[in-house]
Amino acid sequence: MTSPRTENDPPLLPGLIPAPRAAHTTGETLTLDESTVFDAGEGTGVAARLLRAELTAATGLPLPPPGASAPATAVRLRVDPAVGGPEDYTLVVTAHEAVITGGGGAGVQHGGHTLRQLLGSPAYRRAPLPGARWRVPTVEIEDGPRFGWRGFMLDVSRHFMPKDGVLRYLDLLAAHKLNVFHLHLSDDQGWRVEIRSKPRLTEQGAWRPRSRFGHRDSPLWDEQPHGGFYTQDDLREIVAYAADRHITVVPEIDIPGHSQAAIAAYPELGVPDVPDGVDTGVWTEWGISPRVLFPGEETVRFFEDVFTELLEIFPGEFVHLGGDECPRDQWERSAAAAARAAELGLDGVAELQPWFLAHFSRWLAERGRRLIGWDEILESAPEHAGEPFRPADPDDPAAAARAAGLDPGAAVCSWRGYAGGLAAARAGHDVVMCPEQQVYLDYRQADGDEPFPIAYVRTLHDVYRFEPVPPELAGTDAERHVLGAQANLWTEVVQDRRRADYQAFPRLCAFAEVVWSRLPAPEDRDTGELDRRMAHHYPRLDALGVEYRPPGGPLPWQRSQLPEGMPGSLGRPREGAPPAG
Repeated sequence: MTSPRTENDPPLLPGLIPAPRAAHTTGETLTLDESTVFDAGEGTGVAARLLRAELTAATGLPLPPPGASAPATAVRLRVDPAVGGPEDYTLVVTAHEAVITGGGGAGVQHGGHTLRQLLGSPAYRRAPLPGARWRVPTVEIEDGPRFGWRGFMLDVSRHFMPKDGVLRYLDLLAAHKLNVFHLHLSDDQGWRVEIRSKPRLTEQGAWRPRSRFGHRDSPLWDEQPHGGFYTQDDLREIVAYAADRHITVVPEIDIPGHSQAAIAAYPELGVPDVPDGVDTGVWTEWGISPRVLFPGEETVRFFEDVFTELLEIFPGEFVHLGGDECPRDQWERSAAAAARAAELGLDGVAELQPWFLAHFSRWLAERGRRLIGWDEILESAPEHAGEPFRPADPDDPAAAARAAGLDPGAAVCSWRGYAGGLAAARAGHDVVMCPEQQVYLDYRQADGDEPFPIAYVRTLHDVYRFEPVPPELAGTDAERHVLGAQANLWTEVVQDRRRADYQAFPRLCAFAEVVWSRLPAPEDRDTGELDRRMAHHYPRLDALGVEYRPPGGPLPWQRSQLPEGMPGSLGRPREGAPPAG
């Protein structure tokens, strides 16, 4: 039988999320108090400012800069490239000081988040708790990321998240050492970015009169109009806020499908000679609208204007252009589309989609940027929603895209399993792995009383077993093309921030460890040990105000509220394990 711990026993090292590369504790403690100084060395910059602000708010300690006399205790920040890459860091805590040394400012920031975890959950509050004592276990930690792309995608088109919610999510990403925020800004159901030269995109395209309540098969409607958009200054603020936290924002404007909101605002963007028989406004359904862009010269110039404004807002390397789930029905019934394909020398209207995306891949490359898109961008004739990746030439999976002129720097988000990513990496394109079977956070988390249950069950442990590098690439030259991975949160049935929290957490914590830490093979990952560390992490999430799904199941207000006699009808659950990626 284990003896109860006493206050004289050496402290346990609290569970760190994500797990560091190497950590050792000596069993002593460092106490921060009124005498502790905050010593920020050259090059620590914004990371130092943010960490000091977070610590002073939570502890109430003054944490002044060092004076002439030697301090009793100190928190010291340093930059030293000898530590490793710019995101690598060491954290050495003795009984007298905590020293964070980063390879760059990002490494200092990551070390600061580890220090906050060691201080305990009260360090995540915005005001000090009465009587709190600030003790840190003495440790030596060496750490750094496995992947350079550690991303999270938030769909703000289906349900809009106001700016303050986006800023909050950036703080949550930074706290988990994630560094890419993919912002899905347009779809059939709403356009969310101000384009000053195209004002109707937000005047009309940002609003829909109602929304289906539940998944696409639900018979119920929410008659409350829904909408919203970010001004360009809002987005500049978001980009700057993210940059301070060493997060890159990747904007997505989805073309040539998923474009009904844009067509509703500017009908001339649509196929001109095919009556579609669907609502011509911003789409109120979920799923995929049959209305697609007509890739004529006017449409090309229109979106060149859109992307010109976007490039002024988003300085990052990548611009996401979607390219997925583009129905060809309208093109196939359109004489204008057939004429346009012939004019371009294409082999039928199926080639209009890769031609359109290839044009913008070259257009972006000429401006020093790179296109990234869903895995359909490598297909000559991508099929309808969710069908497996099928290259036109199995022996040369990127042949169609290359023939259409897709820039070699274009990258792929592999969402329909691993196959698209495998093909892209083998063809020399960079890849971000985000297979829906593993890391779609809109998928339900358990059987039973889940709100609007979607697709397969994907638990915390399932996400923890996700491996971004498939075995077919491991150890090959093509493995270097795997930039990393991202978790995606689509929001058809995620109406607000509370529901987004429920879907994202705690699974995003497990994902963060997968892309940061160097873990064993999926079958060898210790989910019990993860649970033990998460027991320390849940109070941190509580302090941050995250309304995660508790490990014991949803709380009363998180459960499904289905009308009597309609069990499960508002969701779309699938049984069993998802198909292999």
